[in-house]
Amino acid sequence: MKFSHFIRHGAKAAAFLAGAMILSAPAMADHHMPGKGVVVQPGQDNVDGENFQTILVMKALKELGYDVKDVQNAKYPALHISIANGDVTFMADHWNPLHQAFYDKAGGDEKLSRTGGYIEGCAQGYLIDKKTAEKYNITNIGQLTDPKLAKLFDANNDGKADLAGCVPGWGCERVIEHQMDAFDLRKTVTHNQGEYSAIIAETITRYKEGKSILYYTWTPYWVSGVLVPGKDVTWIEVPKSAHPNGVDTKLPNGKNYGFEVNAQMIVANKAFVEKNPAAAKLFEVMSVSVNDVSAQNLKMKDQGEGGWKAAQRHADAWIAANRKMFDGWLEAARAAAK
Repeated sequence: MKFSHFIRHGAKAAAFLAGAMILSAPAMADHHMPGKGVVVQPGQDNVDGENFQTILVMKALKELGYDVKDVQNAKYPALHISIANGDVTFMADHWNPLHQAFYDKAGGDEKLSRTGGYIEGCAQGYLIDKKTAEKYNITNIGQLTDPKLAKLFDANNDGKADLAGCVPGWGCERVIEHQMDAFDLRKTVTHNQGEYSAIIAETITRYKEGKSILYYTWTPYWVSGVLVPGKDVTWIEVPKSAHPNGVDTKLPNGKNYGFEVNAQMIVANKAFVEKNPAAAKLFEVMSVSVNDVSAQNLKMKDQGEGGWKAAQRHADAWIAANRKMFDGWLEAARAAAK
């Protein structure tokens, strides 16, 4: 009797505990998955070198319960406007301050949110092959107003230097075009614009053939893993600060490469972050080393693993290797949602 009595009461207790667990489960789940039921639309320019950064944010949002849709591709100016309008939720590759004009035109701080510093220390500028730099003592792009020096970088036999430049709509083309005029380079230098991957591939081929090269690039990107600054190529300075935003581009060490050091930041729709404190905190605390992004970009190049699926594999590997940091971001996001 005592045993059956214990069984009956034990069963009731177990049923009670199970019911209590069921009742408390939604609250626990809501805390663990604060984004449950909220749709997120990522956006990105169609640049392989930025897939990795976007995917890391998407994976973090998914672990917080957000319903993350497939990425939508558009050029940077259109992306900023789409985010301001709420058609796109966020982009992970806003270059600050390079994209300031796009940010302002889309409504600035009234419609957009940008916090933290997702990837800091992103450099940009002009480079030439080290052999030509040392032979002719070229340290500054202003020297290419000399037709004899400019002709060293002539790829199509028109007598002018060929600068492998920036894709229209990226923001860097505004700076280069401004400096072409400011440094009086129009007569001796051609700014070649188009698909960057094709232009830089031609530049690398020329270098391998022993020819002189002149190009624009940025970090993090795989190019500096193939044409290594200090070994294969060298950064060259500009005669003075000349920037369409009217800023001083001189670095603390006195060098002036014509571009400010940028941070890639996560820009999001302001109304969205105000309603979603977990996502807002995530966007604020996520931080990835510029060297890690460069390493992923170089792996993509060396292994012929371009495209979205390859970047997803690379992101999974990075998260596995940095799980403690990744979980720290998630914990901060969940705490913000309490």
